[in-house]
Amino acid sequence: MMVELCVTDVAAQAKTALARSRIFDLRRLHVAQDGEAVVLRGRVSSFYHKQLAQEVVRNATGGGEVINAIRVVYQVERRDAELDRAG
Repeated sequence: MMVELCVTDVAAQAKTALARSRIFDLRRLHVAQDGEAVVLRGRVSSFYHKQLAQEVVRNATGGGEVINAIRVVYQVERRDAELDRAG
């Protein structure tokens, strides 16, 4: 029971840290728990933001395991996808 509480706290700490970011892409990321690891999912616009999200979460959670499943989708790709859907 105590382990479940700790796991929930770690996920909450990760979500809070990302929500406080000045970078919009980081605030939209999804945080999940997989055992003792924190899993990050979602899309960002640069590799730098992907790495930054990982380090923000790692620092906020005390250096635990972070699985970074974030996809980098550059702005050009986003606009092309939006045009495909519109047309």
